Amino acid sequence: MKVSQIETPALILEKRVLEENMARMDALLADSPMRLYPHYKSHKCPRIARLQLQRGAAGITCAKLSEAEDLADAGVPTIVIANQVVQPEKLGRLAILAGKCRLTVCADSDENILALERAMAVSGGTLHVLVEYDVGMRRCGAETREEVLPLAKLIEAQPHLRFEGIQAYAGHLAHERNLELREREMRRIEEDVRNLKRFLEDNGMQVREVAGGSTGTVMQKPRDTAYTQLQAGSYLFMDCAYGALNLPFQNALFLLTTVISVRADRITVDGGVKSIGMDQGGPRAVGMEDARLLMSEEHATVSTDGSRWKLNDKIRLIPGHCCTTFNLMDKIYFVDGADVLDVWPVVSRGKSQ
Repeated sequence: MKVSQIETPALILEKRVLEENMARMDALLADSPMRLYPHYKSHKCPRIARLQLQRGAAGITCAKLSEAEDLADAGVPTIVIANQVVQPEKLGRLAILAGKCRLTVCADSDENILALERAMAVSGGTLHVLVEYDVGMRRCGAETREEVLPLAKLIEAQPHLRFEGIQAYAGHLAHERNLELREREMRRIEEDVRNLKRFLEDNGMQVREVAGGSTGTVMQKPRDTAYTQLQAGSYLFMDCAYGALNLPFQNALFLLTTVISVRADRITVDGGVKSIGMDQGGPRAVGMEDARLLMSEEHATVSTDGSRWKLNDKIRLIPGHCCTTFNLMDKIYFVDGADVLDVWPVVSRGKSQ
């Protein structure tokens, strides 16, 4: 099958660029203590997760319990849920899942830790727990090292829980375009996390893992970073938002669209906001990067010289945000130039529980 025969709008993933992005990440981590735990929320596709593991990833990070269940069903042996699971209706499922893989979850409260222990006591297994530490995102997490220590001790005191270390995600810097600010804040966070790790160890706690990081901040990690897990996801695909940061990764993911209307000063294609993530900005049209795009539900209208185009021409759009784009589609066409190599299901699409 040829790319030109794909019914649009459709997600396409370029094999060669994907492999180059993986190689660039491997090179960045070659002399680092960080191991790659790529984030599943970026693609929600077990086939891609298995490809990352085959490439050497130490485990897979995800955001939600439902995603973790899909990963375990796909045979992924090491899973980190970089989030809190607190709803009583979910804790039984979490305990069952911990019996299928090496499972880690985050916590930032006594109440949640004790609830996790009660659930695990029923199943009799072991759950690994990271204490989440707020490094400036002001979302989840303990805010001081004095708050982290008793949480860590409480986890370690539970017979079915194991204190794994620290989750410290600086998501507020992932898309920071001011390089000087991004570098300065990453240095501050690195020192903060280092001090927290030392404080915990001085108080008898073993910190096995320090997890976090993102595609947008991997370049600012020092070679001797305190972090042991890099939870980047978008590096595989890239998008317009990350494209503004001058990162060493290239666009591998595109929304393939078809020209359905031609006018003198514009063309209209069949992919709109129901097909492409817009939460971090709009898409760009390949070959017309400076053209203005007017987005509606089912259409994108591109301001361009209409004489260059005809009906059924194919236009590639670079998503504004790759992660939310994947969540809009049921499948991905894995392609090499003009050829379709395979079609992969987005198994965890819509699974946000």
